[in-house]
Amino acid sequence: MNLTSPLASSGTGAPAPAPAKGTAVTDRAGAEVSGRERLASLVQRQGVLAVLLLVVVIASFAYPTFATLDNARGVTVQASFLAVVALGMTLVIITGGIDLSVGSVFALGGVLAAWASQWGLLPALLVPLAACGAIGCLNGLLIARAGMAPFIVTLASLLGARGLLLALTDEGATTYLVPKDSAFATLGQGSIAGFGYPILVALALFGAGGIVLQRTSFGQTLFAVGGSSDAATLMGLPVARAKVTVYLLSGLLAGFAGAINAARLSSGVTIIGTGMELDAIAAVVIGGTLLVGGAGSVSGTLWGVLLLAVIQNLINQIGSLNSSYQSVVSGGFLILVVVAQRYVSRSRRTL
Repeated sequence: MNLTSPLASSGTGAPAPAPAKGTAVTDRAGAEVSGRERLASLVQRQGVLAVLLLVVVIASFAYPTFATLDNARGVTVQASFLAVVALGMTLVIITGGIDLSVGSVFALGGVLAAWASQWGLLPALLVPLAACGAIGCLNGLLIARAGMAPFIVTLASLLGARGLLLALTDEGATTYLVPKDSAFATLGQGSIAGFGYPILVALALFGAGGIVLQRTSFGQTLFAVGGSSDAATLMGLPVARAKVTVYLLSGLLAGFAGAINAARLSSGVTIIGTGMELDAIAAVVIGGTLLVGGAGSVSGTLWGVLLLAVIQNLINQIGSLNSSYQSVVSGGFLILVVVAQRYVSRSRRTL
C-alpha cells in the first residue's frame, strides 16, 4: 500500500500518521520510489563528487606536494575559466542542445578584451560581452526560430569566431597587451587570502546559476524543454525564448571567461581555446547532466571541472607523463559516465 508523506495534512488539519514499517515510500506525485531508483538518482547527482574526493585523498597520500595550499590555488585558478564556460554549457545541454562555439568565443573574448583595455575597465568587459553575446544570440535564434540543428549552427559559429579572431590579429601576428597596473589587469591577477579573483568570480556565477536553475520558473522551464520540447510547448511554456536565452548566456559566459583570462595573462592570446568546447562538454556530462537533456545541475558541473583539473595536476605531479594523457583519462571517464547514465535511465524506465 502506498502512503503519502507523513507531513501531509488530513482533512481535519492533523498530520497524517507516519508510514508503518515495511510500507513503500512514495514521492510527491504518489508514485512508488524504490531503493534501486533512489540509488540510481544519487549516483547520477553525486557520483562525480565521490570520485573527486577519492582521487584527492589518494593523491594526497601518494604525492606530498599535491596536498598543499599553493597547489590548491594553482589548480582552482586554472579550473575557474573552464568552469565559467562549462556553466553556460550546462544550461544549453539541459535543454537538449549543444554549443561547439565556446572555445573560439572564449579566445575571441580575450582578444577583444585586451584590445579594448587601453580605454579602461568597462570597455575591456563590455566589448567582448557585446560581441560574444551577439554570437550566442545568433546561435539561439537560428536554432530556436529557424529550427536548425544545434550541432551545425554552433560548428559554423566556431569557425566564424575563430576566423574573426584571426582577422583582428593579422593571422595571429598581432598581440594586444593589457596595460600593467590597470584595474582590468587587477581583475585577473588580484587575490583575496591568496585565492585569485577568477576563483571568486566563478564561485559567484555558479551560486547565481544554481539559484536560477533550481529556484526560478526559468530554470524549471529549461528542465521541461530538455525533457520534451513538444510537451513543454503544449504546456504553454516559452520554449523558443528559453533556447535563445541559454545560447545567449553561453556566449556571454564564454566571452567573459576569455576576458578574465586575458586580464590574468596580460594579453589577448590567439592560440588558446582550441578544444575547450570538448573539455566543457566532458565536465558537464561527467557532472551528471544528461546529454539528452532534462536533468542536470550546476554543482555537478563544478565537481566535473575540478575532477578534470585534478587529473591534469596529477599528471604533472607524476612527471613522466605528458599533458596528452589528460585527454586519454578524460575520455575514459566520459565513456564510463555515459554508460552509467544509460544504466540509470534504463533503471528508471523499468521501475
